[in-house]
Amino acid sequence: MTIAHLLRVSAEAAGALEARRPVVALESTIITHGMPYPQNLETALKLEETVRAQGATPATIAVVDGRAVVGLDKAALKKLARLSGGVAKASRRDLAPILARGGTGGTTVAATMYLAAAAGIEIFATGGIGGVHRGAEETFDISADLVELSRSKVAVVCAGAKSILDIPKTLEYLESQGVPVIGYRCDEFPAFYARSSGVKLDHRCDGLHDLARMIRLQREIGPGGLLIANPIPETDALDAEQVEAQIAEAIDEAKAQGIAQKEVTPFLLGRLVEMTGGRSLQANVSLVVNNAMLAAQVAVELARL
Repeated sequence: MTIAHLLRVSAEAAGALEARRPVVALESTIITHGMPYPQNLETALKLEETVRAQGATPATIAVVDGRAVVGLDKAALKKLARLSGGVAKASRRDLAPILARGGTGGTTVAATMYLAAAAGIEIFATGGIGGVHRGAEETFDISADLVELSRSKVAVVCAGAKSILDIPKTLEYLESQGVPVIGYRCDEFPAFYARSSGVKLDHRCDGLHDLARMIRLQREIGPGGLLIANPIPETDALDAEQVEAQIAEAIDEAKAQGIAQKEVTPFLLGRLVEMTGGRSLQANVSLVVNNAMLAAQVAVELARL
């Protein structure tokens, strides 16, 4: 028995997959833990509209009432959005316990990758991946997103890693796990709100067709997926030095309040919204929509190969 019997794939997504039409997976922690209501619902709907506008089928993934759902309908999106912060944050390790209890949860990058691969979806758009946390040499706090990238044959489009992380160590970990990191029209790894982290990449790609070929070849070579780094649009990017200072302040606050593990990221992102007067939230929406657009364009190219 495999995970397939626990999946509930929407008729639209199933039809597109069967006909080999382009499909883009979307995660749901941005709805449940990434933004407040109603911005989370507005963003979720905008992401799906963006994917459709590029000629692909969106498939937002979540755990709903004990089933892994691939392709949420509007009613389910609205329900998740209203439950913002009141449901589980489901990483790969959490799937079995939540499913067994008949629970509901927003899926992280790791869980979404795993479920997308199980459904046969080749590409997935998110905001930023998790990574190696600052101070990981003492805490061993390394996101399951990195491990899943080394296991699931899914391409992930992101705006780099959140700048609350240790980006050089994150890229070192991916290199050691054989995960290619491709800069889309950029030479440096982006840092979520900022277009660059100052860390140079080994591989760059400037065309959709070449990017699609890399994804297909990585599926053959393996063992895992491929990471596409797509910088936030310049008009919505934040000043890197200012964000770094605000993040350092927020990290100190988190430590003082005893906030740790999976609660750290939502706390830090929330504090950044306050510190930036809402500009970080606007940037978050901009970058994830930009990633959904690129993922859909690449999905169309994958369908043509």
